Amino acid sequence: MAGATTEQQFTVTDQAGRLDKVLAGIQTIWTRSQLDKLIKTDQVTVNGQLVPSKTKVKTGDVIVVAAQTVQTTELVPENIPLDIVYEDDDVIVVNKPQGMVVHPAPGHPDQTLVNALLYHSPLSTINGEFRPGIVHRIDKDTSGLLMVAKNDHAHRSLAAQLKAKTNLREYTALVHGVIKETTGTINAPLGRSPKDRKKQAIVSDGRPAVTHFKVLKRYQHYTLIACRLETGRTHQIRVHLQSIGHPLVGDPLYGPKKTIKGHGQFLHARLLGFKHPVTGERLTFEAPLPPIFKATLAKLDKTDLNH
Repeated sequence: MAGATTEQQFTVTDQAGRLDKVLAGIQTIWTRSQLDKLIKTDQVTVNGQLVPSKTKVKTGDVIVVAAQTVQTTELVPENIPLDIVYEDDDVIVVNKPQGMVVHPAPGHPDQTLVNALLYHSPLSTINGEFRPGIVHRIDKDTSGLLMVAKNDHAHRSLAAQLKAKTNLREYTALVHGVIKETTGTINAPLGRSPKDRKKQAIVSDGRPAVTHFKVLKRYQHYTLIACRLETGRTHQIRVHLQSIGHPLVGDPLYGPKKTIKGHGQFLHARLLGFKHPVTGERLTFEAPLPPIFKATLAKLDKTDLNH
């Protein structure tokens, strides 16, 4: 399981060529394949910039690897109640409650969705020891639907659908401010923020990220929208909405301090659709808004009059 982040700094002396090849030659900590993975997960910078593995480096360039150290920890199945929307021999669709972490991570070694799933069922092994069955994830403070693979065949199929953008993922979000457009698309590449490694940001050399949105309801100070993901980058909806001046209500990282209190961020994965990995049948699932989300909207109906 990931532990603390440690930084290693290397200066290119007389080498030149691809980043992954040069870095593999000037250090003995990681193999080239490990370095390639670190680069792809935004844990390597050259002169302070995130760049791809094929980037050419030259004498004098400073390479920093900010890699998470590994702690040996046993992943224990835990008898935690699950809201299972659908299940068969290959797939589980679960409605994750707001506040639950998807898989073990620094500061969250247990009580995660993975701990609960392992108690319930065998899971695929493709994603490593600490993320079994997890094809995609949602943030701790996001509620809603996740598809989980019970075997490796199902995992490969579901992951391929994500890559090909053929599945359906739609979220309901409450944001600050009144969005004037009825619909819109935010197309802005995302990567780790150069200013704060805990955050993601729109960066020119980031990974492509596309979010489509549609206004569902306007209030005096807020807007309820549906967001459909074309890509699934870390914190994508949160960063994209902040970038157009309409951050999520309750977002502790990207939202304003003055917000609706008591719930965390108002973001719910409402719709999930995919092709069954064995039968090929198109499946679509819907999870209702959590009670606190519904109650907040009801309160806004009375106190923050509709536009």
